[in-house]
Amino acid sequence: LRAALREGSARCRQRDFAAAAAKFSTALELCSKGFAIEDPFKSSPDDISRLASWIESKLVICYLKLGQPGLALHHSHRSIIQNPSHFCNHLRQAACFRCLHRYSEAARSAMVAQCLYVLAEGARLETSDLIQLYWQAMTQEALSGEVSFSVLYTPFEKEDKADKIKEANKTFAEKHPDYVQHIFTDPHGIHLLPEKAESHPGQQYLLTLGFRNKEIGQTVEKFVTRKLPVFPGQKITFSSMEEEAETFWQNTGKSIMAAMAFIGSTMIKDERGPCARAIEQFHHASLLSHLQRGEEQAQVMTQVMAELATVPYLQRVSQEDDRLLQSLMADAVDILAGRTGEHVWTKIQKV
Repeated sequence: LRAALREGSARCRQRDFAAAAAKFSTALELCSKGFAIEDPFKSSPDDISRLASWIESKLVICYLKLGQPGLALHHSHRSIIQNPSHFCNHLRQAACFRCLHRYSEAARSAMVAQCLYVLAEGARLETSDLIQLYWQAMTQEALSGEVSFSVLYTPFEKEDKADKIKEANKTFAEKHPDYVQHIFTDPHGIHLLPEKAESHPGQQYLLTLGFRNKEIGQTVEKFVTRKLPVFPGQKITFSSMEEEAETFWQNTGKSIMAAMAFIGSTMIKDERGPCARAIEQFHHASLLSHLQRGEEQAQVMTQVMAELATVPYLQRVSQEDDRLLQSLMADAVDILAGRTGEHVWTKIQKV
């Protein structure tokens, strides 16, 4: 194992990333077979996880350098699952999403990285500021390429929320007349913007969205206001019409997921519950499974596991939510392994 790691690092320095990836893959295989510990009584599971995460992170770099961001993204999820509290793992995930032009998700990864950096008492203010700039750039990139919806942020203190929401909706309609088929303001008011920390310390915002398509706007509103989100087109998932599901995904599903990804890019704590984003992704994976897209489904489930592993480092989790979180993590592992049977997730789907 040591020899493989030394050789992989040497190949990286020589910029022979294909050979380096091969060596790190060998190291990861050896690690999974138990060679990461010399003395089982003196090593902790955390030590093994940190080593596995480090190897995964090296594979992320190699595959990004080789121009294979999809493969790099898979390893970035795995590096987070093994060590979710390390901010660099989330920054590498952001780089992968950026290369795949998934800018909202890149923005969320950068936001999480910045939050974890600050929570770990990151002493270098310039590092925190740079991560914020990256986050901001990804948010702007996501909006610049979006045609189905537009957004407005309204600073929010402790005013009457109902009045503030009415005012925000009216202001949006005046500023964005092309996106008034459906307008709504996320009622939670806990969105953050990646502006300089010294000028806006902890400032919260109301987020208003407007849509060109009324149906998509109404569906997104239902999505963000429900305690347990239900993926639009869920009935289609249970039907046998694969063609109908494909049409739904191309015409509607993609736009809805794009809006949901953007909403998540400025919101650390989800008022619906810490597992809400993961449940959205479970629904997404179900649809992909129905469309016979096994590889994409596996990617989404690995992303779910990374999301769930990070939750306890970002917000306080109640005992009940912790049980749900652990059950969903176990379900994700089972789905990835191809195991069938009754899961907590299948019960949620039935409800």
